Amino acid sequence: MKKPILSLLTFFAASSLSITSCQTPPEVNQEDVTRIITTLASDEMEGRMIFTPGIEKASQFIQEEFKKAGLEYLEGMDSYNQQFNIYSITPGNAIISVDGKVVEPQNFLTMSSAESLEWPELEGVTVHTVAASDNFQSKYGEISRMSGKNLVLVDPAHKDFFGRVKNFTLRANRATEVNNNDATVMVLTNNTAIKSLNVKIENTVKAQSLSNVTGKITGNRENEIVLFGAHYDHLGIREGMEGDNLFNGANDDASGTTAVITLAKYFAAMGKKPERTIVFVAFTAEESGGYGSRHFSEQLNPDEIVAMFNIEMIGKGAKEGPNTAWITGFEKSSFGKLLQEAVEGTEYTFYPDPYPTQNLFYRSDNATLARLGVPAHSISTTQIDIDQDYHKASDEVSTLDMAHMTNTIKAIAKAAERMISGEQTPTRVDPSGLR
Repeated sequence: MKKPILSLLTFFAASSLSITSCQTPPEVNQEDVTRIITTLASDEMEGRMIFTPGIEKASQFIQEEFKKAGLEYLEGMDSYNQQFNIYSITPGNAIISVDGKVVEPQNFLTMSSAESLEWPELEGVTVHTVAASDNFQSKYGEISRMSGKNLVLVDPAHKDFFGRVKNFTLRANRATEVNNNDATVMVLTNNTAIKSLNVKIENTVKAQSLSNVTGKITGNRENEIVLFGAHYDHLGIREGMEGDNLFNGANDDASGTTAVITLAKYFAAMGKKPERTIVFVAFTAEESGGYGSRHFSEQLNPDEIVAMFNIEMIGKGAKEGPNTAWITGFEKSSFGKLLQEAVEGTEYTFYPDPYPTQNLFYRSDNATLARLGVPAHSISTTQIDIDQDYHKASDEVSTLDMAHMTNTIKAIAKAAERMISGEQTPTRVDPSGLR
């Protein structure tokens, strides 16, 4: 005789997670879920764009919710506010001389996070070439990620693409640090080898403040961490648009941030110390380059992060039907399979990402941690290929299914049980196989 399938509601009413022996287990409450997401996606938050009063209000709200939950601060911090700077680099004057001849401005470009630098000679500079027969567009991706001192000699056959790249590099760009040593200089030239080089670059640098919101519940195994994260920034107010120009970002990603807050309250209310430490983070600047997750990843030892649940856009029903969610990068670790096992016997199911051509594994904050070997995956339910509200002003709370969202948060809590208790440990991601 087959055992009946329990609904998640019945499961959570009848039992608690194995990490606790509470007589009255905490609940994931739809009313509270609705309150949190309605606040985060309200017009008052102005679309939560970085460097705006709106995102500061959102940060304060999340910090207050973490305080209500009773979360601890991360080690070395005296608040939930993980503040850091990024730098706006505006290109200024640059003079490039090759073999004693000054290169005309239209024939060179610089990529640098320096305030100023000077290379009086070729020594210490790595020289690369882009031949006429090379695919410059393909090679540009590699070039843009190079570190150190680099000179790239580009054949004039690539003049048109070189010009487009130059126009792009003339804009202000952002960097996580000011580096007065490293740069990449590209010169349009027939030369494939040079004898001398002189580079002088002056840029304007402006520091800009950002902040993640972080908290934790310390476990018996303090240095084994299960991480729950979501980004709380969005696109803000777009000037010059007709009609509604406020991008509230309810599904993207107030829904994920709501889940992180709710899960923090849920696990904190257990009343018993978890086996593994649980860390909760609301990332900033996911929509603007992933700077929040990049900074966060530098504050912890990635080898101590056992798993990362990155929660992204869970406000709408999934392609596979009710009570389902999908996981990006399913094949890159055993994380997804362990979640499937954890919800066996309930009505909830986790599936591999049904949109592999969209490269969603690389399009959220999990990718930063995964590149460090962490089993870091995004959990989502939205049908991203047909969603009419993604990155639009119409992404409002009224378009979401609160019952579905609440049930998804319950499923994530259930799925994380064995990882938090130490019964399950996902395999690590192989960073060498990642872009």
